Amino acid sequence: MKKAVKIGKVTIGGDTPIVVQSMTKTDTRDVSATVKQIMELVDVGCEVVRCAVPDLSAVKPLKEIIKESPIPVVADVHFSAKIALASIEAGCAKLRLNPGNIKNRADIEEIAREARNANVPIRVGANSVSLVATGGKSRAEQLVDSALEQAKILEDCGLSQIVISVKSSDIDDTIKANRLLAKISDYPIHIGLTESGSHVSGLVRSTVALVPILSEGIGDTIRVSLTADPVLEVKSAWAILETAGRRKNSPVIISCPRCGSTHGNLLEVLSKVESALVGITGITVAVMGCEVNGPGEAMSADIGLALGKSKVVVFARGELVGAYKTPEEAVDVLANMAGNWRKFGKNREGIHSGSETAGGGQERGS
Repeated sequence: MKKAVKIGKVTIGGDTPIVVQSMTKTDTRDVSATVKQIMELVDVGCEVVRCAVPDLSAVKPLKEIIKESPIPVVADVHFSAKIALASIEAGCAKLRLNPGNIKNRADIEEIAREARNANVPIRVGANSVSLVATGGKSRAEQLVDSALEQAKILEDCGLSQIVISVKSSDIDDTIKANRLLAKISDYPIHIGLTESGSHVSGLVRSTVALVPILSEGIGDTIRVSLTADPVLEVKSAWAILETAGRRKNSPVIISCPRCGSTHGNLLEVLSKVESALVGITGITVAVMGCEVNGPGEAMSADIGLALGKSKVVVFARGELVGAYKTPEEAVDVLANMAGNWRKFGKNREGIHSGSETAGGGQERGS
């Protein structure tokens, strides 16, 4: 079992579920924009958030962001020990250091002592592109050596709350490095494929890299690094965890691919359903766009809806719940039923409770 590291109110490692995190992509000096983005991330299941601290001018805003964030804030620091020390003083829940660009032992020791005194964990985040090439060892071995070398310095200074990551943009190196680290170390492991790409290609590449190690029980926290909205990073992380069977945060959603028969804006309806059902697991939900396969799929799922020419029909356990004038009403009904499903269970009465509260658009039995 990995060591347990406390990040604010969140625990990474030990026997806790793998933690989902992301990184803000706003300028940290813009407090309102950064806090707004953090709230958006929380809404889709982000549990820890990291903010870049590129220079000392970002430290004061970081302090304000930490106060307003409902989840632990990690300070991402490179090159400068002064920025690292200032971020600890600002109250960050965790510090991320890169052994490839903060190398002076005296600086590392000072950071370690201050982090220990403030009870601030440190993630030693080694990236392959930050390594100085050495002969005789593979890139994966060099990644692990680099991370463990700095972790040893931190531990020598009395800091035991350490998380490690060994990341590369190369899939094979990422898999090999994490397997090696898991074999020889009991530090909690932060996994990810660094600089993975745009949403589609990055998600595919991250899935190929991370599902094998997740399936082997490797990984205590995850960040999917995409050249995209960080909300998509969080959604992608949950999808990967669900694919690997490590954790669930949403129902199984069946949705049609759309065609010329589709009624209305199915993408918008699907997005609203996904957002409304975050955190609800153990059910299958159908979101369909027309009369061809829509009612059949919606009836076959635990709960579902199908768009029609003038109404949206909603089903639960194969039975028609009602027909609604707008998709918004139907989504509200679906969300209410999903919540009751979680409360009562699929074999209990009460699934339909509250389904008639979504406005006057319902046409029972139609």
